[in-house]
Formats: sequence, C-alpha cells, structure tokens
Amino acid sequence: MDIGMLWLDSDRQRSLDEKVNRAAEYYREKYGRFPDLCLVNNQSLAEKKTVGQIEVEPARTVLPNHFWLGFKS
Repeated sequence: MDIGMLWLDSDRQRSLDEKVNRAAEYYREKYGRFPDLCLVNNQSLAEKKTVGQIEVEPARTVLPNHFWLGFKS
C-alpha cells in the first residue's frame, strides 16, 4: 500500500476487530468506500487475518495502536 489513512485507537477496552471496523467506517464516511487492507503493528497481530472484507496484516513499520487503511497495490 502506497497511500492510505492512518488511524490511532489506543482504547484497551476494544478488540482488534472492533478497532479495525471503527477505522474502516470512518474511512468509508471520509472517502466514500471501504478499504480492503489494514496494516497494524506486528506486536498487535502475529499473522494475517480477515475482518469482514478487510485483510489485516502485521507490519513492523506501523506504530503500536495505529491502523493504516487503504487498498492493495
């Protein structure tokens, strides 16, 4: 992913899935469509998973509690 939206969510009460869904909903409101990729810090997620229609992947370049949403290249 080259271009995307960075979302910060440090609420410890929410699950990773809830955080991804909240970020994706905001993305949809702002840009008019849902993202299909979300990169998260590799300490938050060990291996790829899917949340709804969004592929969530670990990345060491994303800071903890941040979510980088966009589209697959």
